[in-house]
Amino acid sequence: MKVLLTKDVKGVGKAGEIKDVADGYGKNFLIGKGLALAATNEVLKKYESEQKKKAANEAAEIERLNAIKAQLADIKVVITKKLGNTGHLFGAVTKDEIADALKAQHNIEIDKKELDAKHGIKTTGMHDLDLKLGHGIHATLHLEIKGE
Repeated sequence: MKVLLTKDVKGVGKAGEIKDVADGYGKNFLIGKGLALAATNEVLKKYESEQKKKAANEAAEIERLNAIKAQLADIKVVITKKLGNTGHLFGAVTKDEIADALKAQHNIEIDKKELDAKHGIKTTGMHDLDLKLGHGIHATLHLEIKGE
């Protein structure tokens, strides 16, 4: 019997593969446990259309992320924080503050988890931060911290 694997099965194959298995194993174990579907023409066509739709969505997402990367290359985000008596910032600039400032100043929305600020920003001046946008796309955010 031919089955389309919906999940990885050790010793049989990976999700999306069509495998020829024994009838009892296919019906009772693989299909019974939801690990596979019977490889009929309808199931194969549906799976193929889902894969095409998934690929189109991924391509659109990559295009959107590349557009954000291009926007970020041309802009600078400015954050103003209070300074102490010694000239240092009170606390560090957080990822939330950076994401909120980017949204307020340039209407670009990012998730704070995409910011790669290993160490908190505790000094005034220019800082370049790496953004991991997803799908292997990285962008640089130019950030200026001013004291008041």
